[in-house]
Amino acid sequence: MRRTLLALALCLAVTGAQAHDDDDDNDTSRINGGVHAEAGKNYGDLSTVNGGISIDTGAVIKDADTVNGGIDIDDKAQLHNANTVNGGITAGAGVQVSKDLETVNGGIRVGFNSHVGGDISTVNGGILVQQTEVGGRVHTINGDITIGAKSHVAGGILVEKPNNGGFNISFGKQRTPRVVIGPNAVVDGELRFEREVELFVHPSAKIGKVIGATAKPYTDTLPARP
Repeated sequence: MRRTLLALALCLAVTGAQAHDDDDDNDTSRINGGVHAEAGKNYGDLSTVNGGISIDTGAVIKDADTVNGGIDIDDKAQLHNANTVNGGITAGAGVQVSKDLETVNGGIRVGFNSHVGGDISTVNGGILVQQTEVGGRVHTINGDITIGAKSHVAGGILVEKPNNGGFNISFGKQRTPRVVIGPNAVVDGELRFEREVELFVHPSAKIGKVIGATAKPYTDTLPARP
């Protein structure tokens, strides 16, 4: 995932000199500045290097790609992928993503009654899904994960071990990620934890095999962090 997003950053930077608005296929590409998809309209690919991407209610696009900026997806929008390197991804209610949501440095939030067909992945950031269907895996390295009530994750969960020899360099004591599986949530597949985490699972939730952590039950209130 990291290699894919870094390749995206390099590609957008190299081709930035050719950035343009293409009316023929409705693609929009820029170097500096945000990109905006208006409500209810159809677009091709949206990309920028230094700027955010905003997708209004009911807009339909292909891919949303940026390097330095966040991606905001309003209610009932439809798209294939959303990818950023330095920025978060926020999706509203009823959003339809046919493939993946990915970032390196930023959190990902997905609102109620949404659908993500592929993976939700970040390196340095938390992930929250609310009553959402995820067809792939939920993956982070340095962040919390909350699988909200009545959500369904088909591809399991991975909290990867930090690689201090690679891109994930940190100083001092590392924060322990917290993973919460909410009421009536379902996580199929493997829940694999390659580093220490706090794992809390509601009694009404259903989960697959847990590797590398011990699940603790909770009901109404999560315990305070140490």
